[in-house]
Amino acid sequence: MRVDELDLPKGVAEVLGEEGIAELYQPQAEAAPFALDGKNLVVAIPTASGKSLIAYLAIMKQVLERGGKALYIVPLRALAAEKYNDLKLFEKLGLKIAMSAGDLDSPDPQLDEFDIIVATSEKADSLLRHQSAWLHHITLVVADEVHLIHDPGRGPTLEVTLTKFRKLNPNLQVIALSATIKNSKELADWLDAEHVSSDWRPTPLKEGIYLDGEIRFTDNTSRRVPCNKEPLWDIVADSIADGGQCLVFVNTRRSTETVAKRFAPLMGKLLAGTELEDGDSLVEDQGEPTSVGKRLRACVRKGVAFHNAGLTNEQRRFVETKFKEGKIKCIVATPTLAAGINLPARRVVIRDVTRFEAGGNVSIPVLEIKQMCGRAGRPRFDPYGEAVLLAKNEDGFRFLLENYLLNDSEEIYSKLGSEPVLRAHILATVATGTASSRDELMDFLNSTFFAHQTTMIGLEEAADNVLEFLEEEGMIRQDRDRLIPTFFGRRVSDLYIDPLTATKLRDALRNFKPDSSYFGLLHAICSSPDMLTMYLRRSDYDWVEEVMLARGQELLLPPPEDMDEYDFYLAELKTACSLDDWIQEMEEDMLLKKYGMGPGDLRNKVDVGEWLIYSMRELSNIFNKDAYPVLTELITRIRYGVRPELLELVRLRGIGRARARSLYDHGVRGVEDLRTVDPVRLARLPKIGNAVAKSLLEQVGVRAHDLEAKTAKTVAEEVKTEEVVRPTDNGQRSLFDF
Repeated sequence: MRVDELDLPKGVAEVLGEEGIAELYQPQAEAAPFALDGKNLVVAIPTASGKSLIAYLAIMKQVLERGGKALYIVPLRALAAEKYNDLKLFEKLGLKIAMSAGDLDSPDPQLDEFDIIVATSEKADSLLRHQSAWLHHITLVVADEVHLIHDPGRGPTLEVTLTKFRKLNPNLQVIALSATIKNSKELADWLDAEHVSSDWRPTPLKEGIYLDGEIRFTDNTSRRVPCNKEPLWDIVADSIADGGQCLVFVNTRRSTETVAKRFAPLMGKLLAGTELEDGDSLVEDQGEPTSVGKRLRACVRKGVAFHNAGLTNEQRRFVETKFKEGKIKCIVATPTLAAGINLPARRVVIRDVTRFEAGGNVSIPVLEIKQMCGRAGRPRFDPYGEAVLLAKNEDGFRFLLENYLLNDSEEIYSKLGSEPVLRAHILATVATGTASSRDELMDFLNSTFFAHQTTMIGLEEAADNVLEFLEEEGMIRQDRDRLIPTFFGRRVSDLYIDPLTATKLRDALRNFKPDSSYFGLLHAICSSPDMLTMYLRRSDYDWVEEVMLARGQELLLPPPEDMDEYDFYLAELKTACSLDDWIQEMEEDMLLKKYGMGPGDLRNKVDVGEWLIYSMRELSNIFNKDAYPVLTELITRIRYGVRPELLELVRLRGIGRARARSLYDHGVRGVEDLRTVDPVRLARLPKIGNAVAKSLLEQVGVRAHDLEAKTAKTVAEEVKTEEVVRPTDNGQRSLFDF
């Protein structure tokens, strides 16, 4: 079917034509009429088969012809950016598109001005909690990667969000996009939706297993692979020599680095002199060089990269962009990449089909292996895609063949039924008035996928236990048969934190005194379920216990009485120490080595820590106003990783912890000093330079037009003729007196 044969609003076919989209794939042609007719729809087709286009067509119909408003929900921020960029192509038709994936304590009223909003599931849930009035105008919700409803972390949020939207607007159109799963029809039944399922792919996928120098495919064909170094490299080199690119999936972060470093010199020889030169930005993180960044740059220059959650967003984006451009030929990644952005390759190699979880090694689900396999084959670039698993012997070959390649993906199940998961969602349901009685709450829960799949018996018991907890902790109260949220309960719901986290923050605030140490506040947030605590290595016990003895009196929450929880307590302390070292300006690379994490892990701890300290500050308005100023300062210190004296400097645009410390240590202590400093001296400071100096001077209202001209003067002349900025506490009398 041709795109111009569809009943589309004016101009849509032309926009798609400009992108080279004139014909619909077979599953798209089957699904498009349902989508354009305004019907609910579940589309379960393989990766790279054009699911998103079906949603885009429905959005255009709803917004341009019916005057509606669309919300596109995705699981990851990176995916949100990708869909946002796709949809911006339609701005020429007069549409206004926005992306919202940040602040979870804001109703974002400005989003009412936009026709299409792309948001993560957490942000969509947060908007519902804030009862944003414009949500009533939503006529279409797209749930991308809806099979992740089975994920214990993100799944319940997506499930509850879809349930709430359907309650909010019974006439809402829902389009759910899924990978191929065994029970996609069950999802469609839950959503009262049409169901389109297919195994068709635009680029044929050959799945096979490598053993003894040969890839044996499930279609009974085979391919010999030249054996030179090791099986994994041989498979990669074979594809690259044939003009393809490779994704290699391994099961640990450490393995991504180890394999990429091992491949780098081999790739350098294979590509013979086509070294990538523009990787210098990978080294520094917020102005500080890190060993992880150096190792990544060394690999990237040879045409190979590693990709895992320990990298910063900027590092991951760089790797993804250069891979799409064909400059990086191979990425060694953890399986999280398979569930992320659209990043296909000619050949996908899956080295590991097990991973370590609590209790030992477990098999990776078939669904995840299929997701990885689905990355093979670039539409319009590759005539086919190949997904290859590795076997050590014939028994291993048969196991992989029968359990993975010839097996169906598992059925997905709701993870909503546990009390820890239900705590936040039940509080939000009561706090927003979605349910004002136990009966209404049970009616709401009966509309979820969990209840559709099973029964309400176990769910009712768990919900009653949660209601009891929320009442005991003062977040709701019962008046006869009515459930009434307290001010505390509503604020906890708005802040998007676990109610159990809120009780810990409340208890710590009640114990806070004006002369209390900030370290007790850091420990309080690290004792909460919203902060993923660090793994306690054997070598950590001695120094963490020393911290406990030395700083125990600073803590605001008591140690556990149950010795079984002792290790968890030490892990909380270790996590608090990492934030403390960060705000005490420990050099980032030293911090990463001390705690055994990557730059991305640190960013995650900083982001979550800032959010929890912000939440604690908001709760201090209820429980202890004395803590408010301390927490306000701590928010900025955590955001930038600085001591108190740098707070004024880091508020300037373009100034992070490294540049702020350089300015401060050379006598520039704040805005007033910037207004009097000589421009040339400022530009010559370590980590500053002309561009940053000019920006700083403009920010404080000083014209910097003569900076370039004065830069020609020698440093010696400047030192002789220019005076001090101001005397410093250590007797420093000029910016160069050090």
